[in-house]
Amino acid sequence: MHPASSAAKQLAQRLRSLRLQHWPEVRLTQEKLAAAFNAEEPLTPVTVSSWESQTSPKLPPRHRLLAYARFFATPRSVAADPRLLPLDDLTEDERAAYESLEAELLGLRGRAAGDREEEEPATGRSWLFNDDGPVTFICAKLPDDQTGPLADPSNLNYTELQAYADLDALMELHGHIRAENPLMNVYFKIPSEVQRDDLSGHVILLGGVVWNDITKELSEMAGLPVRQVIDPKLAFGDPFVAEVDGGKHEFWPKWADAEHTVLAEDVGLLAQVPNPLNSNRTLTICNGIHSRGVYGAVRSLTDAQLRDANEQYISKHFGHSGSFAILMSVKMITNQVMTPDFNSDGVVLYQWPQSVEQ
Repeated sequence: MHPASSAAKQLAQRLRSLRLQHWPEVRLTQEKLAAAFNAEEPLTPVTVSSWESQTSPKLPPRHRLLAYARFFATPRSVAADPRLLPLDDLTEDERAAYESLEAELLGLRGRAAGDREEEEPATGRSWLFNDDGPVTFICAKLPDDQTGPLADPSNLNYTELQAYADLDALMELHGHIRAENPLMNVYFKIPSEVQRDDLSGHVILLGGVVWNDITKELSEMAGLPVRQVIDPKLAFGDPFVAEVDGGKHEFWPKWADAEHTVLAEDVGLLAQVPNPLNSNRTLTICNGIHSRGVYGAVRSLTDAQLRDANEQYISKHFGHSGSFAILMSVKMITNQVMTPDFNSDGVVLYQWPQSVEQ
């Protein structure tokens, strides 16, 4: 699919998401939104609908997107009957929200129109999907000897998620994807629950190959150049291996103590490629040597402070290739995972493809 067509659908989905989800407690119909914009220039609900169409979206004029940014920059727009406030009436915080939305929407419009000058500063959104989905997380299951009593179905207080590994990563990314794709079905399962139809949508694999066989199988099918190997020198977890300068290079964690009991840095993997079982959908892998690496890989594109810069790094280095893999250093401070910043020296340990930078 041509990038402009994909961007047009992405813009349409974003406009629909703003109307339906930006203030979920407000029932903002296309008719009400059109009426709010009518105060400055006539607009019909049919036109709003055409801008939100997921089959053949119409491209809104630039000034209409500025109106969208102004309207959704402040909840005062819907405090009573929906209305469009003058730009000069916005507070400092509202003006900042307006400018952020303006940049995002105009960037999407520029990409949809094929305007290279507007395309460059646009921030990608790796977790926004321009189709009907669904999205299925496939998560590693903890070994029985590492679960608590609530993971036993016979327990009266049985909790299904007690058997899942990488729960922090799952909860972080599940919520983010639901927010980005409010109308899409999002599921999570352990490998033993996966049916073949689960593998033909957008698939997100959380966790390594030891506790998740599907990660190993789909990684091999996708031809990813990064793999994990068992090494007896690492008691827990498995180092990554990739080809660097014609030879095999292993990537290991770093420790804060001589006994190797306190992690200073883990290694995380973020990879996204076309789903080898359905090329119209994606396969994404968030993995790590330990759970901190998995969480760091997830946080790289969900952290509100760093995700835009990391998305820009991905756009700059991989463009519209549709496939990339990044091995990253995931640092710890007082046992807390610090979000990787791809633009900082030493954070990106390896990337594939390696020669797409524009």
